[in-house]
Amino acid sequence: MRTGQLIARLAGLVVASGIASSTLAAQLVVGQVAPLTGIDASQGRAYAAGMQLHFNAVNKAGGVNGNTFILARRDDAGRPDETLNQTRALLAEDKPVVLAGYFGSRNIAQLLSAGLFERERIVLVGFRATELNLEAPQLYGVRATLRDEPARITAHLATVGITRLGLFYENGAGAAPLIAAAQEAAANAKARIIQTAGYDAGTSRVNAAADAMLQASPQAIIMIASGGAASSFIEKYRSAGGAAQLYTHSGADIEQMAKRLSEEQMQGIAIAQVTPSPYKLTNRLSKEFNDIAAAAGAQDVPISYAMMEGFIAAKVIVEAARRQGSRVTREGFAAALDGLESFDLGGYVVGFRPGMRNGSRFVEMTIVSGNGRIRQ
Repeated sequence: MRTGQLIARLAGLVVASGIASSTLAAQLVVGQVAPLTGIDASQGRAYAAGMQLHFNAVNKAGGVNGNTFILARRDDAGRPDETLNQTRALLAEDKPVVLAGYFGSRNIAQLLSAGLFERERIVLVGFRATELNLEAPQLYGVRATLRDEPARITAHLATVGITRLGLFYENGAGAAPLIAAAQEAAANAKARIIQTAGYDAGTSRVNAAADAMLQASPQAIIMIASGGAASSFIEKYRSAGGAAQLYTHSGADIEQMAKRLSEEQMQGIAIAQVTPSPYKLTNRLSKEFNDIAAAAGAQDVPISYAMMEGFIAAKVIVEAARRQGSRVTREGFAAALDGLESFDLGGYVVGFRPGMRNGSRFVEMTIVSGNGRIRQ
């Protein structure tokens, strides 16, 4: 074979190889529909920022099996009907291989009732809700459940002799099982919930709930509510002279509370956190998060637990993509996640298997200082 022909043939093989490799590699779209405006916008945006931090770092390092990641975001302003509309548009236009970072029990329930996950054969990795009954094969949580958080709070209260409790929660179809779980947790800690009071989902109308707690005078109040509703409740309750210790689940937004509440109202609020601290280098995960955040420079939103949770969700998504090889599909995500039985992200373990979609049981208590800072 002549030299010129050999060179041409080799060049053809290189080009063909490049074409084959480019057909395998892809830009993987991760879709998020969340409150990017409205009362819970700070958390929705922070969650997105955490995911973007990790995706950017992975892309900069060359991606995974040749694939890179892009986050496609849409705003539902916290409204369930918009969650469904925007998700449908996202799926049709952006073609995501996986969904992530959704907020709200009613919002996710709307997608489930519409049969969207089954029809599109797509899964949701990482979400926040205030109900217990959001369980479906397509929902993969990367945080502790609402059973774990009240259990940790009541166990902590029992150690200091606080046994008369109040429960502030979001009204809805999932309220009854949530109340039952909280009452069971209290009973296990030899405590009792003497007053329950709800608020309407998607609102901050908390006056009736605050008045009920003021009348009942519990020693401590457990709040399982959105960040906006929790802030409104604390403001109303403290302004009216309420003196109970206040414990909120991880959905509370410290940044939002600090902007709205006085230092006196903020002082001593306890928050159950479901991720390692984003502010302290407590393990390899928090160090990685802080190193990447520092290298990325200023963010549109401040560092927060919601940002750390988004970072965790992104790490789980990237690992599930890695386990699929070069060809990543929607169906492949479910299979890869079900095989993720004990994935150590660096001191924070996430695990799934068929029939078990709650990936973590990590819960730790934090205390807020008057200036809105977390102190362990």
